[in-house]
Amino acid sequence: MEFQSGDNAVHPSYGVGHIIRREERQLGGAQLQPYYVLAIGPATVWVPLQADGSTSLRAVTAKQDLEHYRLVLKGRPATLERDHHKRRVEINERLKPGSFQSICEVVRDLTALGWNRPIGEGDSSVLQKVRDNLRREWAAATGLSMPEAVLEVDALLRAGREAYKI
Repeated sequence: MEFQSGDNAVHPSYGVGHIIRREERQLGGAQLQPYYVLAIGPATVWVPLQADGSTSLRAVTAKQDLEHYRLVLKGRPATLERDHHKRRVEINERLKPGSFQSICEVVRDLTALGWNRPIGEGDSSVLQKVRDNLRREWAAATGLSMPEAVLEVDALLRAGREAYKI
């Protein structure tokens, strides 16, 4: 997908940002390469374009697709690996595609992990980052403010907890 200046785009690690421009740069001694310059909060991220024009960025989830993701967030959580090292690998593998589906599922499942006992620092850190990215994309997709998006996402997760108490 080609992005234009002013478009919103989702980086797989950093979440929703705003395309500032596309330019060619020579970074780190490599050859001249095209990049999207993406503003994410106060940070600027340079995202390379591949020779075929592809990039790791994706479009913000369409508003009409959110009903599906509402069902995912309040759906039955998957059981996660008990060993925290294996769980970390599992979560990272699930997040690799960078899809909104995988983000919603990981937030749902890590949230459910903490229903019966506090989750560890590593899981908590991952959950916070991924949940923040989900909330920012939810706000961008719906046109809601961040506080409104937080309320909606949290309400969906609570509905899942009520339906599937483990």
